[in-house]
Amino acid sequence: MSDEQGQRFETRAIHAGQPPDPSNGAVCTPVYFTSTYAQSAPGVHQGYDYSRVNNPTRFALEQNLAALEGAKHGVCFASGCAATAALAHWAGPGSHMVVCDDVYGGTWRMFEQVFALADRRYTFTDLTDPDAWLEKVRPETRAIWIETPTNPLLKIVDIAAIAARAKDRGLKVIVDNTFASPYLQSPFELGADVVVHSCTKYLGGHSDVVMGAVLTSDDAIAEKIRFINKSTGGVPGPMDCFLVMRGTKTLAIRMREHEANARVVAEWLARHPKVEKTIWPGLESHPQHAIARQQMRGFGGMISFVVKGGLEAASRLLSTCRIFTLAESLGGVESLIEHPAIMTHASLPAATRQALGIDDGLIRISVGIEHVDDLLADLERALAAA
Repeated sequence: MSDEQGQRFETRAIHAGQPPDPSNGAVCTPVYFTSTYAQSAPGVHQGYDYSRVNNPTRFALEQNLAALEGAKHGVCFASGCAATAALAHWAGPGSHMVVCDDVYGGTWRMFEQVFALADRRYTFTDLTDPDAWLEKVRPETRAIWIETPTNPLLKIVDIAAIAARAKDRGLKVIVDNTFASPYLQSPFELGADVVVHSCTKYLGGHSDVVMGAVLTSDDAIAEKIRFINKSTGGVPGPMDCFLVMRGTKTLAIRMREHEANARVVAEWLARHPKVEKTIWPGLESHPQHAIARQQMRGFGGMISFVVKGGLEAASRLLSTCRIFTLAESLGGVESLIEHPAIMTHASLPAATRQALGIDDGLIRISVGIEHVDDLLADLERALAAA
């Protein structure tokens, strides 16, 4: 996990894009609250002319995120959805993408209910079979959209296998790396062309900011994404950028603790008599466990499980938790719990949820970094109520 200068991930997380301020030596990158910049002559400036186009705080974060993912370019957006929208704009009118079937509900909603009305087409396919999508390719197909681990069923998609097949067909591979984070998974090393993040999650890590990012080493894609960013105006503010930079500095130690807690919780849930099924890529029972071991450096802090008793039991469980907060989102230091069918994936048609396996008893948890014994006690109390 080192870059060309030999710096390891933990070092890059703290220093990449964030040298001490040359004017006064400040160790933390300043928050540049400015909308515009003085020019010494018309069109002559110091690299910044208007903050919708760029901002020094945002630029520092973009360099930092690019370094963590091993990319040349980083472009930050006001949300993960804004980053996703930029890639839909990049694909262009008349384009087609093959998309992972078990995808974040907001991604499905954007593709099917927004961009499908703007002459884009999407085919949702189970990408755990690296050959299943080949017959879905059309002459107008531009990219394969991978989410791995997926949300909420935590499927693992073999990035390298799909990237090799895509390259043979001249297609780009986009990977949503939000659930894994760059600490646990490096899609570019596996052949991806673009990585997208909801920085709201593990990168920020403290449930206090909403942001997205697109990373790539493809100069043409980067140029187009920057043009879309400045033209559509979905940019983050400097304070949000500062908060995410603060988050990335502790990403490595947080991810280690998230995973350590998740392992204990997942193994405990797998043994519990009131739990019908436990889904975590680190369990040997996971159908893609071998692929997860191959392409990830760890299995993350997200767990899904099915409680016996369906919606009624799930509702009682969710209402009883005290340390696990009933809330959407994930990746913060605090543990969260939610019901995908009602909350994060409610935008999917009921038939689609059923086909995917998002049933009324499915619960998704984001395991935080509290003491694991307290987390187990909270779940035990909630399962008793269920």
